[in-house]
Amino acid sequence: MAFFGWRPYVPVAERRAKAWKAVEKLRKKGKDIQPVELSGRSIAASFWGKGWCDHLESFSDFSNRLPRGRTYVRNGSVCHLEIQTGRIEALVSGSELYKVAITIKPLPGKTWTAIKTKCQGQVGSVLELLQGKLSDHVMEVVSDRARGLFPQPGEIELKCSCPDWATMCKHVAAVL
Repeated sequence: MAFFGWRPYVPVAERRAKAWKAVEKLRKKGKDIQPVELSGRSIAASFWGKGWCDHLESFSDFSNRLPRGRTYVRNGSVCHLEIQTGRIEALVSGSELYKVAITIKPLPGKTWTAIKTKCQGQVGSVLELLQGKLSDHVMEVVSDRARGLFPQPGEIELKCSCPDWATMCKHVAAVL
């Protein structure tokens, strides 16, 4: 029985099985499906991924929704994730398979120039850079909450096909 117009609870395993049937239909139609599969409990492994998560969690408007998104990504609900320049598209399993689209405004040229100037001469070598090893100074510059590489909340547009009224629903949070 549904209270307050809410749908009855459906176990995660049942929702996931239903979503994967829909995903398999898309795959048969030629869609290149790229599910998110975590190894272990950690959401991000690279320093960029960890920096992205830390950056998002630093904003109070995001911090209360992200824990639910972490649960969704950990339980395998992000069935497809496609990252393009300035845009992320995903399919997330909920009571249905929801479409998520996230658009990120490009980094302003002025900001990029300032970052390059502050980091000039601070990178040990190109090899270290490719290995993800950056000096503490460079990491401070690129991950600066206000003037770094990561976007501000107003530079991120969030859309989900679910009926949730919140701009950042749990499906969007899982994709972020």
